[in-house]
Amino acid sequence: MEESRTNEELLALYQATGSAEIKKELTLRYLYIVKSIAVQMRDVYLGFTQVEDIINEGVIVLMKALDKYDAGKNAKFETYVSRRIHGMIIDIARKQDWVPRTVRKSFKEIQDKATEMYASTGTMPSMEEIAKELGMKLDKLQEVMGKMNLSSVLSLDMVMEEKQKVSSLLSLDFAKQPEEKYLENEFRQVLKDGINSLKEKEKLVISLYYVEELNMKEIAAVMEVSEPRISQIHANAIRRLKEYLQQEMDMGTDRKEGAHV
Repeated sequence: MEESRTNEELLALYQATGSAEIKKELTLRYLYIVKSIAVQMRDVYLGFTQVEDIINEGVIVLMKALDKYDAGKNAKFETYVSRRIHGMIIDIARKQDWVPRTVRKSFKEIQDKATEMYASTGTMPSMEEIAKELGMKLDKLQEVMGKMNLSSVLSLDMVMEEKQKVSSLLSLDFAKQPEEKYLENEFRQVLKDGINSLKEKEKLVISLYYVEELNMKEIAAVMEVSEPRISQIHANAIRRLKEYLQQEMDMGTDRKEGAHV
């Protein structure tokens, strides 16, 4: 019976037989990964698509991953498919016009109002309260927040992808050649050093967002500050980290070019 087999056993059996029934069963078993990532990354796509749409796209990615996965070359299937779903969401997001000037202006107004309300009451305002004070619809405010979060995440991701063809915060598969493996390890160290160079609050937000996988609202509750303030800290951290990585990578390129002169 298929129900009595582990996921790993069933996956091996599917790769051996190509059975449509087994593929259906595996899709249902791994659906939780799609749903989990769709929820975790909702700050990235909030404002231009729905969770249900991301889940539908994620299921397609999952089914393709079942066909392409090679246990001998890749990590555990759960890790392999998670990376592909992350990549799918980022690809969708990149196609959006997500940082017009009006969004940046609205984001600053939200930050300023949140700061003003906190100074006045001594308590952190909710998104609903900020929206009411600004005379802005809640879904519009959430769209602005989502686009600004997306802006900072993708700006860093694109720098890392351009220079290294990998993204450590939004991981892609790494090549296995010795030289490329060395570059991967070197890059990880640079990224680690860059994170350590951040301010304590920035490091905490980065850790909670990328490691603990909390969303901005949850991080705001943990740190007892407003959600717009968390978005501001996150954006500053990503900007500083992006600048650090850019500088280190440019220096590395200069060193390599100098060695060949």
